[in-house]
Amino acid sequence: MTVMMNKQARFEAIAREYSTDMYRYAVWISGDHALAKDVVQEAFLRAWRALDKLKDEKAIKGWLFTIVRREYLRTFERKVPNFVDVDDVVLTELTQMEPEADSEVAILRDAIAALPVKYREPLMLQVIGGFSCNEIAEKLGISRSAVMTQLFRAREKLKHSLVDDLLKDDNVHELS
Repeated sequence: MTVMMNKQARFEAIAREYSTDMYRYAVWISGDHALAKDVVQEAFLRAWRALDKLKDEKAIKGWLFTIVRREYLRTFERKVPNFVDVDDVVLTELTQMEPEADSEVAILRDAIAALPVKYREPLMLQVIGGFSCNEIAEKLGISRSAVMTQLFRAREKLKHSLVDDLLKDDNVHELS
């Protein structure tokens, strides 16, 4: 009985400490709050089942992020997308934008989401997860130098994308 109580207390402490980071990471990789909640829930179930196998307490955060990433990838194995014939799609005009649509946060989020996965994933692991280059390399199964290159290129692509958008907006305002 005591062993189960110790496991439960340990798990609850882990959940309290890392659930926000796991959710934030899941939102960034999925782009969907509802899906992120499901992914984190499944990740916690897997973590509970495997908690006894975790030997290195320092590896908890990386272990949990790996579980979240794998759970997110599993969603595509389980779900079959609903395909709609393009002729059946009805487009409606947007009469009012969401409040966040014009915010800098939305612009940055869209720019990051537009990055190729190869660059977006290490960037999110570093920015959201706070992982080092070595930890990212281990999680993604690539070299440290590849991570550093991908992070550099991600930032460069992001910078160019944001500057291009800014210049487009300035040109639109000048033409008006």
